Amino acid sequence: MTIHKTLSLLLVALCYFSPAMAQYTDTVTSKISKTASGELVKTILLQNKKIVTYRSFLLPVGMIGYGIASLNSKGLKHVNEKIKEEIWTEAPHKKTPIDNYLQFAPAAAVYGLNMAGIKGKNNLRDRSIIYLMSNAMLNVSISSIKNTTRQQRPDGSAYNSFPSGHTAEAFASAEFLRQEYREVSPFYGIAGYAVATATGLLRMYNNKHWLSDVVAGAGIGIASTKLAYYLYPLIKRKLFKNRTMNAIVMPYYKNAGAGVSMIYNIN
Repeated sequence: MTIHKTLSLLLVALCYFSPAMAQYTDTVTSKISKTASGELVKTILLQNKKIVTYRSFLLPVGMIGYGIASLNSKGLKHVNEKIKEEIWTEAPHKKTPIDNYLQFAPAAAVYGLNMAGIKGKNNLRDRSIIYLMSNAMLNVSISSIKNTTRQQRPDGSAYNSFPSGHTAEAFASAEFLRQEYREVSPFYGIAGYAVATATGLLRMYNNKHWLSDVVAGAGIGIASTKLAYYLYPLIKRKLFKNRTMNAIVMPYYKNAGAGVSMIYNIN
């Protein structure tokens, strides 16, 4: 199956979203509100109405809504099964581990570009804290929703399929790259999102996730980074008035677990 065909199926799947969202709004609200991340997002939106641009969250919220709607929609489940059939069932193939590392590539590019002398939007301290905030919200959201929904993976290996953590990390990193370098060139963001999309496609190629897992994961990743950028100015004013901080943030992958680590020194 070609990437072009996969993307075409993705667009068709998204067309189901509008009617499905209305039908499953109550389901989304009840599930997400029970999680720590849901309470965090609710508090943020209530306290920072003037800071948060709701329109910028329409796409990621729509993607998350599509994913949750697919948990109960026969039509969307059929889309998942059809894509699995096209990618895996009809053409079994060797899996690739590249998605385990590709998910961090856009974030690594932010630090690489700065080391190369191409300055982004924020200094080392600020961008590092924003990246850690994004990952904190992302990981809380992913873990909470996985434990709530307990969806079986396409390969039957576990019951933690929904949503895709790899894809969430990849799109959070892509949005991080876009935010830092959108004033330098839009092509940095385009490249980051291309890598994130490739990560999502590879999760399906490896038979580890359904389409809906990938779409929802992408939405969570984008929303997490956007929230981090909206919140950080408030935190910065309270925590860092005349202090400086030297820090380095590094993604890691070990024993099938991924995350970020930070070493810092505050003066």
